[in-house]
Amino acid sequence: MTLFQMEVLVAVTNAGNFTRAGEQIGLSQSGVSHTIGALEKELGISLFTRNRSGVKLTAAGEKIVTSARIILENVSLIKQVAAESGEHLEATLRIASFPSVTAQLLPKLLKSIESHYPHMQTKLYEGSYQEIKEWIRSGVVDVGFHVWPDDELEGILLTTDALHAVVPAQHPLAKEPSLTLEQLARESFLMPMAGCHLLIGAEFAKAGLTPTVSYEIADNTTILAMVESGVGVTIVPSLTLPTQLPDVAVKEITPPLSRQIGLAVRSLREAPSAVQAFLREAERIAPTL
Repeated sequence: MTLFQMEVLVAVTNAGNFTRAGEQIGLSQSGVSHTIGALEKELGISLFTRNRSGVKLTAAGEKIVTSARIILENVSLIKQVAAESGEHLEATLRIASFPSVTAQLLPKLLKSIESHYPHMQTKLYEGSYQEIKEWIRSGVVDVGFHVWPDDELEGILLTTDALHAVVPAQHPLAKEPSLTLEQLARESFLMPMAGCHLLIGAEFAKAGLTPTVSYEIADNTTILAMVESGVGVTIVPSLTLPTQLPDVAVKEITPPLSRQIGLAVRSLREAPSAVQAFLREAERIAPTL
């Protein structure tokens, strides 16, 4: 029995007669009849009963065509996997990211995706933690960078990003080897927004502290400029720090604080092939990010 014979068998079953089946699969009526006849001869049974109105499956034919459908479906899945693997994967992937990841981590990952999956197109959506979460849940994006833990999303962990205290270079705290949350809470505090405020606020609360928040600022360049000018102190993730720092002092926090960065989707199990490929590639190069 060949795949072609099974395809003809299913086509005849669906069409109800040889002529219509032949029209659907590009085979003459005699070609369909010859193929089914050869299959019946090979199996030693009749698959159809013939009459003027068409054909009808025999009891044995019904069982065989059920198996044939399963085989053809599996063959289709195999072909799909092959078509979606490596350089043959064709899709448009919608990716959500927040600014520090967009600048520091995403370029290398996109370069790797472009190299391994040249036919995959990507679209970038940049937003805050909460915006990214809503975009993932509502289907606006296929996958998004996110901070863990989060009980409402599934995903993979990629890297840990340490949090640092930033104080004016001439501030007395700049002389300390490291700083505690208690020390920072006593100063005029500049709260970084766009998501970090949730993590930082939670850490202060866990320590039983309430920082004196003078300003809430979303832009990282602005917050560093305000620290430099002596307006206050802040806490920021390492990935947000520029290569060339203004006149500020960056200090470790004791005990250490960090954020867990990963990729999130609505469902890992139901993720399309393009998303799964993106996640695999991200995990592969994560140690180098």
